[in-house]
Amino acid sequence: MWNAASTEALLLSLRVASLATLAILLAGGPLAFWLGRRKRLGPLTCWIEPLLSLPLVIPPVVMGYVLLMALGPASPVGRWLEAIGLRFALDWKGAVLASGVLAFPLFLAVARVAFSHCDRRLEEAARTLNAGPLRVFLTVTLPPAVPGLAAASVLAFARAFGEFGATMMLAGNIAGQTRTVPQAIWSYFQAGREAPAWGLAAVSVAVGAAAMAASLVLVRGRAAPGEEGGHA
Repeated sequence: MWNAASTEALLLSLRVASLATLAILLAGGPLAFWLGRRKRLGPLTCWIEPLLSLPLVIPPVVMGYVLLMALGPASPVGRWLEAIGLRFALDWKGAVLASGVLAFPLFLAVARVAFSHCDRRLEEAARTLNAGPLRVFLTVTLPPAVPGLAAASVLAFARAFGEFGATMMLAGNIAGQTRTVPQAIWSYFQAGREAPAWGLAAVSVAVGAAAMAASLVLVRGRAAPGEEGGHA
């Protein structure tokens, strides 16, 4: 039911999902803060979040095809990236990019809400005490948003772990190199090997269930202080 190839696919998936989540957090955290704190968006900036959320509604295979055409060896950008030693097509780094792009909108939606609920009155009070912008952010704004950011990261990790269509298009399905858990399940199914496919499927379900449970705990833990204050 479980073999060395399954272990290899699982370790690659964990690596890909972890790197994708880290990249999403670094790129999406500041963007979520900016979107969550703006009361009104201008005529151009109001389209930023809908555009970034397109991967939620576009078929993953289409998203993978777009990435392949944009970054593959046949494109000018792809040739330039390969010239500096960065390859995405048929490479594990392509799996990181594809899964990150598909998981990014989910992270952004949850993280934006986390920042939008921060109490600005406390920030104003800190400023009146001569606290600088960085200190206000680190000591007043960020702490209550951390559970929401953690929940967003957990959900993004689970989404990246389970990404199939875009990853298949961009990174391919090369055993030992780009074959993540979803690709391995597909390969086992194609070969009629149901036992190892079921093993990896069970792991995928466990990862998804754990991510959902963790995100709920984090969100409820964040809401509890506010609820208690509301009843006081």
